Amino acid sequence: MTQPQLSRTTYPDLPVYPEKMIQFGEGNFMRAFVDWQLQQMNKQGLFQGSAVLVQPIEQGLGDMLAKQDYLYTVLLNGIMQQQTVNDHEIITSVSRVINPYSDYESYLALAENDELEFITSNTTEAGIAYRPEDRLADAPPKSFPGKLTALLHKRFELGKKGYTIIPCELIDRNGEKLKEIVLQYANDWQLGEAFIQWLEQENTFCCSLVDRIVPGYPRDKAQALAEELGYQDHLMVTAEPFLFWVIEGPASLSERLPLAKAGLNVVVTDDMTPYRERKVHLLNGPHTAMVPLALLAGLETVEDVMNDAAYSVFVKRLIEDELIPMLDLPKDELQSYAEAVQERFKNPFIRHELTSISLNSISKFKTRLLPVLLRYQREKGELPKLTTLAFAALLFSYRGDKIERQDGAEVIAVFDQAWSRPESVAVTILQDESLWGEDLTKVPNLVQAIEGYLQQLESSGSRAALQQLI
Repeated sequence: MTQPQLSRTTYPDLPVYPEKMIQFGEGNFMRAFVDWQLQQMNKQGLFQGSAVLVQPIEQGLGDMLAKQDYLYTVLLNGIMQQQTVNDHEIITSVSRVINPYSDYESYLALAENDELEFITSNTTEAGIAYRPEDRLADAPPKSFPGKLTALLHKRFELGKKGYTIIPCELIDRNGEKLKEIVLQYANDWQLGEAFIQWLEQENTFCCSLVDRIVPGYPRDKAQALAEELGYQDHLMVTAEPFLFWVIEGPASLSERLPLAKAGLNVVVTDDMTPYRERKVHLLNGPHTAMVPLALLAGLETVEDVMNDAAYSVFVKRLIEDELIPMLDLPKDELQSYAEAVQERFKNPFIRHELTSISLNSISKFKTRLLPVLLRYQREKGELPKLTTLAFAALLFSYRGDKIERQDGAEVIAVFDQAWSRPESVAVTILQDESLWGEDLTKVPNLVQAIEGYLQQLESSGSRAALQQLI
């Protein structure tokens, strides 16, 4: 028996809330993180609002969400405080999706709504970037900061109050970086001093840090779940029960966006730095390090990695020997967090595919692991072997013949050009400042180490190369 598709026709009594948040990004993470949290506040009568989602790129999930009347299911599976969690919930906190590439007028019309107070985003690490070709007259500007600047300018022209802007992209000081680029567009586009003053005085750009593992759509269990739930949901999202959100912003934000009051693990602070260092390097760092090595060995999920004798040791030693020593936080606190991370990696209830983590791996390595590699070399006078092997495996995987590359066309073009001359590939890639922000051939012994590992990966494979180090 075919189950009906999830929609407001099949569930006519689900609540509808006024729009209070603009959210750039309609992907799995934001729907299982921000929108799920809005749902928890709404259920307790603390927010009573929904998010209107904006597609950051032309091809997105807007049409699929529309077919389900913007309803979808979040499945929480895992261990939380030593208790098994296996919950599901239909999320009603998304009002609609706007594709600015096909309906730019509706996008700019968001500026007219006085109830829209918050803006959130997750456009991947590569999303908060300046694109000099963007113009205000574009419909829309292609970059996320360009689109945001156009919306803010429209809001300013209407004489309305500004927004509280909370980006969720995993880059350092994401709110400050986003504001910097918006101000750059304001100057480039000659939008005037009055607009710049309004940007500075009427808008709050918060830095934030997000933490929840969201594997996404449970393909392997979709049919069984449809029978269990009584409906088909092509946009259901699996997530772990653990959640943590650190927002660097004014204390008043806790009242206007009462996440902690709803019992959610959310901290509003005046300095998020310690939280970010811990999470980016001890959770996201091992994720990025394991992906190319494990995919090259034929592993498919994070759980596969943690159940593999060699690769689980790689993760443990990477964290304990190379990452924790480079972080300026109390070691017992780091060790405790690292143990919790490894427990989360072993979650048997969710299928966290390595290919889903591999998106934009170059910018992720630059953010999550490169600072550790450079500091380790400076302080110890040698390279961290496991991190360097992971780096080499990443460059090897971007050859494109063994693993599908999920990255921007510009990045892939750089690697295609470099790999066309394999004898010099390490030097060509490492010296490319557009990838790393600096010339990495100047790091002592890095070129030789990468060349050596590339040869090992080619001749004997990922597993053999790893087993020589652990």
